[in-house]
Amino acid sequence: MSGNGTTAGDDPLQTAVWRLRSRACWADAAALLPSDTPAYSLQRAGLMVERCLYTERGWEAAEDALRTAEAQARTDEERGAAACERGHLAYAATLHGVRDRADEARAALGRAAALIPPGAPGRALLDFRRGLLAENLTLSPQAARAAYRRAHAAATAHADPLLLSFTWRHLAGLALRDGELTEARHGFAESLRIREELGYLVGTAPALASLAETESEPEASRLREEAGRLFRLLGGVPTWLAQQLTPPAPGAATA
Repeated sequence: MSGNGTTAGDDPLQTAVWRLRSRACWADAAALLPSDTPAYSLQRAGLMVERCLYTERGWEAAEDALRTAEAQARTDEERGAAACERGHLAYAATLHGVRDRADEARAALGRAAALIPPGAPGRALLDFRRGLLAENLTLSPQAARAAYRRAHAAATAHADPLLLSFTWRHLAGLALRDGELTEARHGFAESLRIREELGYLVGTAPALASLAETESEPEASRLREEAGRLFRLLGGVPTWLAQQLTPPAPGAATA
């Protein structure tokens, strides 16, 4: 999902949805949305899929919301957006080891690419998710970097700061993997800055933890402590951050 829900021109409903979403209350946010339009159904599906990615639960609710969105889609862009969410859900299930749905993820994102025209706002999110697939399932960092850069440029053009926080973060992760510490630190810092400005609490702890990987002591420990505080405040969400925040036991082997 993208969009921040915090600008002065936003309606009260979207502001309320954003506040709940940013505090890891995806089901509560989804419950606020009407069910009678394709746009709201797509938004609800996006919220429920995001909950799966961050909490590793709610899979059936996400499937139900997605089927509704797919059934209500009328235009190519709506069908493409639904396919993009379908691909993201399949990606999340594969990533978390629920079930191998990598082929479904690739097919759905490919279908979305055929339906969402170049230059459309939804294309930026699609490119980002294709990058996730390339990085984490296909294990192709070069393809991931190219997709993230396309998404980054489109998010900049469409003034989508939340998506920019994700593209900064993932480009920085690839830079860190390549040993480009200065570039990685800059990208992680930009991601953290944007998330703090937006009040995206559920994404702030991961941003703090990632930036800590590029800093020396005592700053690294300070960042991890702050990440841990937010992680506990939100009830252990995102679940996959727990391992990153837990220091290795003395004498333990590291990969």
